Amino acid sequence: MKRLGASDTPRRGSVGAAWLAGAVVPPRKVSVALAALTMVLGLLAGCTDTKADTKTDKPAASVDKSAGPTSTPIPDPPADGELPRGGRQIFPRYQLVGYVGLPGSPALGPLDKDLETKANRLETLAKAYAGGRTPQPVMELIVVVANGHAGKDGKYRSRLPDAKIQNYLTVARKHRMLLLLDIQPGRADILSEIKVLQRWLKEPDVGLAFDPEWAVGPGQVPGKVFGRTTGAQLDSIAGYLSDLVAQYDLPEKVFVFHQLSARIVSNEKALKQHPGVVTVKSVDGIGGRTDKESTWQKLTTTLAPGVRAGFKLFYKEDTRHGALMTPTQVMALKPRPEFVVYE
Repeated sequence: MKRLGASDTPRRGSVGAAWLAGAVVPPRKVSVALAALTMVLGLLAGCTDTKADTKTDKPAASVDKSAGPTSTPIPDPPADGELPRGGRQIFPRYQLVGYVGLPGSPALGPLDKDLETKANRLETLAKAYAGGRTPQPVMELIVVVANGHAGKDGKYRSRLPDAKIQNYLTVARKHRMLLLLDIQPGRADILSEIKVLQRWLKEPDVGLAFDPEWAVGPGQVPGKVFGRTTGAQLDSIAGYLSDLVAQYDLPEKVFVFHQLSARIVSNEKALKQHPGVVTVKSVDGIGGRTDKESTWQKLTTTLAPGVRAGFKLFYKEDTRHGALMTPTQVMALKPRPEFVVYE
């Protein structure tokens, strides 16, 4: 058993990490939800995919597990079908800076409540990263959350209701921000989950984020093992988004996939460039500055052609190992982080 580094540490944007932090997370049976904590504790102890002692905190409800498409009206999009702050291309004009979150779950990021206040803070933060570009704030909303129990359909995931998504899109549009819909699919097929969100994804200012470490296979439970994906699967997602861009004459659409260690994504080079899609790999290692920079160096050397680099900062986990990296320190990384997101 090896001692885990920053790249092996489970991220907070997950049910397992939320249990460890005592977060408000989606409803689930206590006996099964403890499985998520099992993996986290096991990993922190130095063993991956193994059992560990657990505790019995009870989670509170925040996600409607049965939510599907509704007739909820969507607020007016940006003028002329452009990006929120003009134009139809993301780079090199814009520098993306975001907050992530889930309603009612403060442990999963800043976007848990008080969206107007958070939007104003994000606007100020984004300006610190401009670096000669136009700052483009991003709200990354977790809309599909991996669960430690099967649910009625056996997919080990919960979906956020459309009304909640609309709330976030309304605020994002008021502040001329991009909205990313983040998916932790559990056992569900990732493309099927994405297609459920098509009514939102065909909007000009709505993009997609994917957490593959919470995409598990048959017989696996999120929180007991790390999920996986492949370059071919990422390529199929980018291809689907490219088709939407062409069908609805959309501006470039952002597609982010999160990665905390090399084993999460295999054969990354199978991910190709697709017209109208800007693909970003968000490097999500947790730790002090040295550990985070080490993870950055490991994961940015495997970037597929055309894939941009992104960087995640954790307000709580990172600061347990020292001061949070500053915008100046982050922007000194090579290659340039073109999407910086805070959780």
